[in-house]
Amino acid sequence: MAEKTKDMNKNLAVAKLNNCPTSPRKMRIVADLVRGKNADQALDILRFSQKEASKKLEKLLMSAISNWQAKNKDSNVEDANLFIHEIKVDSASMLKRIRPAPQGRAHRIRKRSNHVTIVLNSKDNTQSN
Repeated sequence: MAEKTKDMNKNLAVAKLNNCPTSPRKMRIVADLVRGKNADQALDILRFSQKEASKKLEKLLMSAISNWQAKNKDSNVEDANLFIHEIKVDSASMLKRIRPAPQGRAHRIRKRSNHVTIVLNSKDNTQSN
């Protein structure tokens, strides 16, 4: 049982980006563009996207690819057919700021941030159901 789990985890590579100062809603728009795509295709999409969040996701995807490479030293990245198995965008802590409002009142400004997790998998070693 443990050996089977180890073999399955060898194909996976994880990269995390914590406390990224972008709204989770804006980050999810870009994450939805690349969910389930091949790693090469996802990199091309992120490179040519105009969104600010795409630059951060591109760096994170490159990190996940290099994590996979470090785990599988004997394998080649081009032959592995890596794809994005899972991408999660969760909200992180908020910075709460005050903005002056009319008639002496104050409104709260919420500066949101997020956590992003990318899991890569190799298509060669996955089993079809």
